[in-house]
Amino acid sequence: MSAMKFLDQAKVYIKSGKGGQGCVSFRREKYVAMGGPDGASGGRGGDVWVEAVDGLNTLIDYRYQQHFKARPGGDGKGRDRTGANGDDMTLRVPVGTQVFEEDNETLLADLVRIGQRVRLATGGNGGFGNAHFKSSTNQAPRHANPGQPAIEKWIILRLKLIADIGLVGLPNAGKSTFLSRVSAAKPKIADYPFTTLHPGLGVVRHRDRELVLADLPGLIEGAHEGVGVGDRFLGHVERCRSLLHLVDAAGEDPPGAYRTVRGELEAYGHGLAEKPELVALSRADAADDESLNELCSELAGLAGSQVFVISAVTGLGMDVLLDACFAALADDAETAKAEDAEDGAWSPMS
Repeated sequence: MSAMKFLDQAKVYIKSGKGGQGCVSFRREKYVAMGGPDGASGGRGGDVWVEAVDGLNTLIDYRYQQHFKARPGGDGKGRDRTGANGDDMTLRVPVGTQVFEEDNETLLADLVRIGQRVRLATGGNGGFGNAHFKSSTNQAPRHANPGQPAIEKWIILRLKLIADIGLVGLPNAGKSTFLSRVSAAKPKIADYPFTTLHPGLGVVRHRDRELVLADLPGLIEGAHEGVGVGDRFLGHVERCRSLLHLVDAAGEDPPGAYRTVRGELEAYGHGLAEKPELVALSRADAADDESLNELCSELAGLAGSQVFVISAVTGLGMDVLLDACFAALADDAETAKAEDAEDGAWSPMS
């Protein structure tokens, strides 16, 4: 897959439908005296909606089409024929899409589940025809209302992938190799930095269970300020429930690599540094046992947790690590459930 096929941000123009014009008309039929007004109201303009749908994981469609307009309402006609309502326009986006105003700061919608819909622009109401204004004191009104105008604006679509676990680490830490080993995903793998230029998703099936794994582009020092691939992909980490931090066992300074990535997560903020983290020494097949033992001890001291030793090439330690991943997700789910119950607990004093 080329980098062009993944798009996580797009700017689009939306316009709702304007309301239809009300009609001025009088009934004129043979043998019907004083027929009176029969001009009907205009139809309502269409709304612009955004909806999260299944089967999409990129905003690439919005690179080629940037203008989306709902249909206007039909004008009212004589003989009490009301104008037709305009059709709505729906922007279909992947789950995890956020919609911002043009300032890129004001959040309009955050779509986190399939089927979620949000109205972005409301269509104009149709204008009243002259029949609406008929009364005992005004039996022949000769005016009608215009329809309400459309709403038009530019919006920003920003996708943050939703995954159970996000793979983080320096470039060439073995993230893409790990993803290709445990899922059916086929990321690009090579021996140079920044092989991965866009996030990739893979579904991991292990012991009759499933989780979604996101391979995130390598972080380097200064990534939160836009250095290297930049902070753009750190936003995808926000959606992950837990992190799997891979450290290259054959790298020049594995402890330093761990500190660099942790520093970027903390500098970026948004709660990334507080997410549950599993740490694994990858590419263990390229290091000797003595070095691995020393690195495990040093990394365990830095991370404050167990360090797993794996090799995606030989399969060493992969089952143990995947078991730990599922266990971490189960613990996270229990914690969230307990917090929800605590927040929702009722008492007479509340």
